[in-house]
Amino acid sequence: MARFILFFGAVLGGLAVALSAIAAHALPDRLTPKALAAVQSGIQMQGWHALALVLTALWLMRAGPGAYLFAQLAACAFALGIVLFSGSIYAGELAGIRIGPTAPTGGILLMLGWLLLAISALRAGPTL
Repeated sequence: MARFILFFGAVLGGLAVALSAIAAHALPDRLTPKALAAVQSGIQMQGWHALALVLTALWLMRAGPGAYLFAQLAACAFALGIVLFSGSIYAGELAGIRIGPTAPTGGILLMLGWLLLAISALRAGPTL
């Protein structure tokens, strides 16, 4: 599981860098300043939480049994949160597709991921 999370986080991180380059060079002439700012926000959140996925994967490789489940749940919340939050922004601003309240739901999942990761740290036990 940890290897898949590490892979997924690395792919999402690489995509965030590519999307950042596209946003900087190809989108300013095509989007309004407000839409461009929204896309940049989606990219920023994707990049930070891709890093959170990578770190969570590394934590999973070390976490004891008490921490493992919460770390897995954190990784799932981060991954789904990225897809919903950033994905809905990209769909809305780049393709004009509105999917409902998926960005707020994704944002809540990202916050939940941090909470679950914190709980995982508290449950790690004395061997850390």
